[in-house]
Amino acid sequence: MQQSMREILRQESCAIANIPVTDGYDRAVELIIERVHRRHGKVVTSGMGKAGQIAMNIATTFSSTGTPAVNLHPAEAQHGDLGVLQPDDVLLLISNSGKTREIIDLVHLAHNLYEDVPLIVITGNAESELARMATVSLYTGGAPEVCPLGLTPTTSTTMMTVIGDVLVVNVMKTIGFTREEYAKRHHGGYLGTVSREKK
Repeated sequence: MQQSMREILRQESCAIANIPVTDGYDRAVELIIERVHRRHGKVVTSGMGKAGQIAMNIATTFSSTGTPAVNLHPAEAQHGDLGVLQPDDVLLLISNSGKTREIIDLVHLAHNLYEDVPLIVITGNAESELARMATVSLYTGGAPEVCPLGLTPTTSTTMMTVIGDVLVVNVMKTIGFTREEYAKRHHGGYLGTVSREKK
């Protein structure tokens, strides 16, 4: 078991280290700054299945660090929840395959509502339909899953989470987000207490 653990850690660490570093990250951060902090829109994240859980985590992390964000379930979007989308928002979409039908459909629905809404896409398939539709495409590197079947989202979700962290942290740095501002948004629990302590 310990040997298996070491090998899983090695593979996932290697996958993270090999995420391509491109100017797409600069463009994605600039899009978020422009749409949210200059135009007063928000980040709308979306994904299906495990990717959807990562999308929700990214949205809540953005919100707690000064960048308003909501998560939109792509299936529920077809039943009225698309109404959360506003003209100055930016969509942040996650699909490892870049072929997730619900996400592709969401893009069409969003552009039918607001033709110019930009798309930031996190995907493991740089040549996919979704990547081609993106304003900015952020490629995970496409490392194989550590799952012994090669199917269960494991390595891919780790890389998606890391890419989300890269975006959140660089937006925080760009807007100069402070400990005091964090405390205003995070009142409860250990982090709320620590954020209000004087350094």
